[in-house]
Amino acid sequence: MPNIKQQKKRVRTAAEERLENLRYQSTIKTLAKRLAATAAEGDAAATEEEHRALAKLIDRAIARGALHKNAGARKKSQAAKLAAGPSS
Repeated sequence: MPNIKQQKKRVRTAAEERLENLRYQSTIKTLAKRLAATAAEGDAAATEEEHRALAKLIDRAIARGALHKNAGARKKSQAAKLAAGPSS
């Protein structure tokens, strides 16, 4: 445990940032599963809406630093492949 006031604050803020990063990662996983389920149903409009929401959240996580840019690009590519359907 730190004894210095500034280090106590850094420990606290690091814990808060870690929780926020976990929220981003968890939400991305949830939206990806929701996209897969919607794509399996075959509803094109709902699939497009889910894909748009997932891509937006991935971009926000990358900008925030919660997700590496290459990992985000990979997830967006996988989501686009899911949204395109089984034909591609």
